[in-house]
Amino acid sequence: MPHLRIEYSAGLESHADMAELCQVAYQAMLKTGIFPKAGVRVRAYKADYAIVGDGLIENNFAALALSVGAGRSTEQLKSAGDEIFAAVSETLAQLLATTHFALSLEIRVINPDLSWKDTPIHARLSGQN
Repeated sequence: MPHLRIEYSAGLESHADMAELCQVAYQAMLKTGIFPKAGVRVRAYKADYAIVGDGLIENNFAALALSVGAGRSTEQLKSAGDEIFAAVSETLAQLLATTHFALSLEIRVINPDLSWKDTPIHARLSGQN
């Protein structure tokens, strides 16, 4: 259940390859070793309308929200978050070197009693890393 949602400002597309960013995030998630491949999802959504900071048109953002199932320690999730954030930061380094970009990552642990799934992909990929 490691699902990463990337919400980003529309202007970011002219400065970053979003497909590449998704691939970098995906590979970083797998590299952590704590997320099963069958459960990994990475999705990016453009915010057609957004006001960032002081409202300047050149301001952009990427807000990453990683939802995970229960059962991993805070230390494991912190390490995974560090790994993912570092990989994404490296990919967006040129933007982070400006004063017009904001990058964030938040990890949310989902209560298993409040989560329903039917995922045949898991059966197909079981045993693969």
